[in-house]
Amino acid sequence: MFAEVVVDVSTNSLDKIFDYECPKNIEILLGQRVLVPFGRQTIEGYVLNLKETTELQPNQVKQIIKPLDDFSLILPEMFDVIRELKQEYKLRIIDILHLIVPSQIRNGKVKQQVVKNCFLTEYGLENLDQIKSNAKNQIQACAYLRTIPNCDFTKLATKFGNQTINTLISKGYIAFNETKSFRAPMQDISPEIEADLTLTDLQQKAVDTILSKQNLFNLLFGVTGSGKTEVYMQVIREALKNNQTAIMLVPEISLTPKTVKQFRSRFGDLVAVLHSGLSDGEKFDEWFRLYNGTAKIAVGARSAIFAPLKNLGAIIIDEEHDGSYQSESNPRYETITVAKARAKYNDCPLVLGSATPTIETFYNAQMGNYNLITLDKRINKMPLPKMDIVDMCQEFRSGNTSIFSGQLLNEMSKAVNNNEQIMLFLNRRGFSSYQMCRECGYVAKCTDCDVSLVYHKEDNLLKCHYCGKKFKPLTKCPSCGKTTIKLGNTGTEKIEEELQNLFPQTKVFRMDNDTTTTKSSHAKILSEFEKTKPAILVGTQMIAKGHDFPMVTLVGLLDADLSLFYCDFKANEKTYQLVTQVAGRAGRAEKEGKVVLQTFFPKHYVYNFCTNYDYLRFYNKEINLRQTAQFPPFSKIIRVLVTAEEDDPAKLLTHELFLKFKDLRVKYPNDFIFLEAMRSPHAKIKRKYRYQVLMRVSENNEKLIEEIFEISNVINNKATVFVEVNPQNLS
Repeated sequence: MFAEVVVDVSTNSLDKIFDYECPKNIEILLGQRVLVPFGRQTIEGYVLNLKETTELQPNQVKQIIKPLDDFSLILPEMFDVIRELKQEYKLRIIDILHLIVPSQIRNGKVKQQVVKNCFLTEYGLENLDQIKSNAKNQIQACAYLRTIPNCDFTKLATKFGNQTINTLISKGYIAFNETKSFRAPMQDISPEIEADLTLTDLQQKAVDTILSKQNLFNLLFGVTGSGKTEVYMQVIREALKNNQTAIMLVPEISLTPKTVKQFRSRFGDLVAVLHSGLSDGEKFDEWFRLYNGTAKIAVGARSAIFAPLKNLGAIIIDEEHDGSYQSESNPRYETITVAKARAKYNDCPLVLGSATPTIETFYNAQMGNYNLITLDKRINKMPLPKMDIVDMCQEFRSGNTSIFSGQLLNEMSKAVNNNEQIMLFLNRRGFSSYQMCRECGYVAKCTDCDVSLVYHKEDNLLKCHYCGKKFKPLTKCPSCGKTTIKLGNTGTEKIEEELQNLFPQTKVFRMDNDTTTTKSSHAKILSEFEKTKPAILVGTQMIAKGHDFPMVTLVGLLDADLSLFYCDFKANEKTYQLVTQVAGRAGRAEKEGKVVLQTFFPKHYVYNFCTNYDYLRFYNKEINLRQTAQFPPFSKIIRVLVTAEEDDPAKLLTHELFLKFKDLRVKYPNDFIFLEAMRSPHAKIKRKYRYQVLMRVSENNEKLIEEIFEISNVINNKATVFVEVNPQNLS
């Protein structure tokens, strides 16, 4: 028997399959992790196929040294996922396997936690008087075990000394048994099991449509607060009834505690959590709970789509429009691609839920590729919150230079006086977005990245939000020597400070990357905010979606224009989504909600659609613009990004690639809409210089895209090339 093995080395030159002979007396499993000889070293690999013969000569075939696990790490359906990602994104096989099998599992460094429970033996009970009277710790330890029969060895050793306990064990007074212990994340989130809620007619129709599987792919298009989560739960309930499993994805780690609480209140310990914020031990144990079937529902962010669940009955992607579902670092992939592959393999429904679906997703629904299921009313029958647009130019002309408009301050005062809660959104963290010299215009920039440094007053530091490097703040200009240093645009930290001055009796919370550095910080902030009235929560996009606080009656968007004029063809779409999602946090219970949107461009058509929550009119305008300009979904945007530690190698390789792409354009003249090479908007990140070739090509010519990947697959010792299809971020 021979095994086809991919070795655990992430390089293009070794992205291939190697034949190894299976040991005679050891069973080798498909998908198993094995140790193999490779050159002069031994290395880990994965068995991707088993076969009776090999085309290699006997002296060319080495033998597998041994299996590293007694089970297969790769589920059968994951071989379909490997093929799909390899074909769609031209990823290396080993990089795909690293997505499927977490590092905590594959490197062998994290082990199953075993707990030793100590107890008095029958001999110990009968011969306690034989212990010497001066061995006081031994006597006390035995007495303690008489009152607490099964005590953790570590606890016992801490209390009476490690040597004492080991002596009692060696003499036969104490014995212990070993049990496996799961390191369960979010142990404080274990609410009592609740019954299913009664569905509205619209919700029941949605569940029936999804379960009918007339089309496996479904878009659940529901306004904020329309009860999409209950639809998800009922679909999952049906999967469990059929002895199947389910995956529930949310876009942000900050949403995970809330979702886990909801799902555990319905499904108890059948819920496991998978996301990057867990400790290594927690990831290890949750992965195995899913793998061995102890847990049947995986809740988590993007990486949970690879959960090792067998017999899937439902896959749900909530807030499907969110950019976090697309990986922007190697390996680059879209979550929905994996979800579709798994849904097809298991013949199970895939549900994409959103109040503001991406243009591409809604286009697919309009074309009949997805079921379009609409929930157009809030579950409590309350209207969507009224949205007022405030012209900040007019505020400035009237003498108000504050970031708070007069109307917003007035509405905040009302809410505070009524003992209600407020959420304020500003997608810019820190105290100030930059420090600048008024005299010569110098702006403090990171030495490793081509970006301005953000001032954080709490730490009194300038920080780079790309590489994390820190600097002392400017007291005088390093360029002209003057002390005329000014602060740039306001960030969430400064907003928090101003709110504390404006409303000294009201608790102010802040939620951004600076206040959520620890594992439980998201849950703690949200929990404390929910319990505090009145209260104000100021935050970045972490607070924009998914949260449900009954007492939030006012939402303020302090600078809605931040995403409107970004250098991205999706700028209008992202602005509409962000405004609508943030607005949806208000008025989700008995009290009506109010939204104040501050902008310098009050007549922009996107805001007109936002105030009326008119997604369909926004979609119709946007899809016409996309079709006219030949942007996705009517084309594909491909970015070839070249990075290097020195400027010249990156520039030279980019130029060489560009010339080859120009030749390709001659070969496919009707399929190229746009082709240009340029320095990246952020020319340097983490000490690496960045250039890019941007292309817009026909969406249907897969052969062309294949050739673009082939041209980009270059081996260069000084530069690295990445290819992205329809990237979320071009900067």
